[in-house]
Amino acid sequence: MTDRHQNKGRLTIPTDVDIVPQTLELMERWGADALRDCDGTDFPHQLRQADAKIYATYYTTRKDNAWAKENPDEVQQCYIMTGFHTATGGALSIPLMQGISPDLLQVNDRDDIARWWEVIDRTTGDVVPPDGWRYADGSLTIHAPVPFHEYTVSFLAYLIWDPVHMYNAVVNSWEGVEHQITFDVRQPKTRAFSMERLRRFIKEHPHVDVIRFTTFFHQFTLVFDELRREKYVDWYGYSASVSPYILEQFEREMGYPFRPEYIIDQGYYNNQYRVPSKEFADFQAFQRREVAKLAREMVQITHQGGKEAMMFLGDHWIGTEPFMPEFAQIGLDAVVGSVGNGATLRLISDIPGVRYTEARLLPYFFPDTFHPGGDPVREAKENWVTARRAILRRPVDRIGYGGYLKLTFDFPEFQDYVEQVSQEFRQLYSNVQGATPFCVRRVAVLNCWGRMRAWGCHMVHHALYQKENYSYFGVIEALSGAPFDVQFISFDDIRRDPNILDGIDVVLNLGDGDTAHTGGPWWADAQISAAIRRYVHGGGGFIGVGEPSGHQHQGRYIQLASVLGVEKETGFTLNYDKYNWQEHPEHFILADSPGEIDFGEPRPGMYALEGATVLRQQDRQVRMSVNEYGAGRAVYLSGLPYSFHNARLLHRSVLWANHGEGLLHSWYSSNYHVDVHAYVDSGKYCAVNNTFEPQQTTIYRGDGSGFELSLAANEIRWFEVG
Repeated sequence: MTDRHQNKGRLTIPTDVDIVPQTLELMERWGADALRDCDGTDFPHQLRQADAKIYATYYTTRKDNAWAKENPDEVQQCYIMTGFHTATGGALSIPLMQGISPDLLQVNDRDDIARWWEVIDRTTGDVVPPDGWRYADGSLTIHAPVPFHEYTVSFLAYLIWDPVHMYNAVVNSWEGVEHQITFDVRQPKTRAFSMERLRRFIKEHPHVDVIRFTTFFHQFTLVFDELRREKYVDWYGYSASVSPYILEQFEREMGYPFRPEYIIDQGYYNNQYRVPSKEFADFQAFQRREVAKLAREMVQITHQGGKEAMMFLGDHWIGTEPFMPEFAQIGLDAVVGSVGNGATLRLISDIPGVRYTEARLLPYFFPDTFHPGGDPVREAKENWVTARRAILRRPVDRIGYGGYLKLTFDFPEFQDYVEQVSQEFRQLYSNVQGATPFCVRRVAVLNCWGRMRAWGCHMVHHALYQKENYSYFGVIEALSGAPFDVQFISFDDIRRDPNILDGIDVVLNLGDGDTAHTGGPWWADAQISAAIRRYVHGGGGFIGVGEPSGHQHQGRYIQLASVLGVEKETGFTLNYDKYNWQEHPEHFILADSPGEIDFGEPRPGMYALEGATVLRQQDRQVRMSVNEYGAGRAVYLSGLPYSFHNARLLHRSVLWANHGEGLLHSWYSSNYHVDVHAYVDSGKYCAVNNTFEPQQTTIYRGDGSGFELSLAANEIRWFEVG
């Protein structure tokens, strides 16, 4: 993995059978030292002896329809809940596949539906016993429902078209392709077949150096409707990791019976915003253990064949959460993932227990970007400049691109830019790899997930997020490139070890109330709420964004109201007058914010308690405030979408919350469009212009001394610490 020289190495590009000369040309121009195939392409024989490491994309769960069709009982399955149906008198018939693509899913009535399905009266929450309903011809009939109660059916369905293959076919307008069926490697026959299939693949591909598993066994939840539109997507979803075989094993290990509702969760499917139940957490842990054991077997086969094992962070990645202890047991050599922003970069680069990490940069070489009138250069610039901030905090070891290389041929400016990015990355890596970046403070994001969702908070996938959550995701994105030592902790972590807070300077809690990101009912746990109050009162810092600690309990909605100095009007305290609305614009945190601040989506009803200091309010809705609590300090923000300005606002908030105002001019830029990253131990630091315009700034060294600097658009400049 070492550079041969500065203009070659650490870059992977795709190829195809009909572009061999062009591939060789771009390898030379871009300095690529690795080649890969992609979904829908084949690796050319002429390049098997190329001076490059060769990656082979390997699908453990698809691309063998013959096996899937011969063993329909071992096709992968998914739990699905119907919509809500109201009984109006007499029997109630519920069509199971209404709103679901018949190309994607097929009802599983092969297994014991009385055991593995569940019909629920959603008005009462009661389960309708199996003798109260009958299934036939695609519909389930409830014999005697209660009039005007609502009912749902939770059922198992076979994944008869791999969801990612379906997605690729829809996006790329593939016509006439055979639908790849997803088979279940966890089950006995398919497990034995899959191990032999992998050995055969390795033997038949002696030219391959790296097996890129895409990924292992269970697809994240991705459901399409009858019009092939995305209906439901959850990159963390476990609903497609089930089968009677798996669930029976879970029951034997855990000692209690499984219910579909543990997955279905009233139709929310235990998405990342739901506070996870004990049963769902048990199921996740069980899946991580079993997936790790099986994946390790595949990695060992790969190593025995003399090849490296790489995992793609996506597709069938459920059960391989990379920051959990089970992941290290797999023994992978590398992880590669798609990078949409700084947070997804850190999601890859922070992974422990692998020899190297690789970032797949955007755009993918797909027709949705590379078409007449498309602007792939703009997308590439935005992607690189965004990812670079995080690379400077924790670098990946390699970068690369995916898709269809031939699509770039009509975009010479794009090819020029990739050459520039590749050279810049190699220089950056040579300066940063192995160095420890200067961190001005230690911060921790507190939520229900902790390290399991490190850097993935509020994310859909690959940097996508819902409109309602960009105000929160912006904080995670800002942290990805900030000069902080960032960790993610859970409420369970605090309950097990309250001393975990001793090593943290500032705790952050961000999101809507009663979600997994803020904690919901965890704040009614006296041990948790008291531990946080004790921590802040003793001198710790706390930053709350949105509805931090939001949960109605004992006369409070914001359970840390006394710490934060804010409360939410939920309609229960309208009789109380509120008078604390005066703004204090001269505060340390606002020194770089003379004008408007983008706080994102409004959080109505937030007001300041007496004694708190309001920094910004709008129409008597507090947008930002601060509060002293014992020896500690707290900052409240209604939201903080990502921008260079808001990243600076967060930086100042962290320093103020921990009495660190005097550390401001330490490896710092007076212009918030420019970042400074210092690697004191290795004697280097850099200034980086994150914009597409020239910037002028004052750069402050670690001793507080400064100098003026002009940077060209996107420029990064390196200096010696001395």
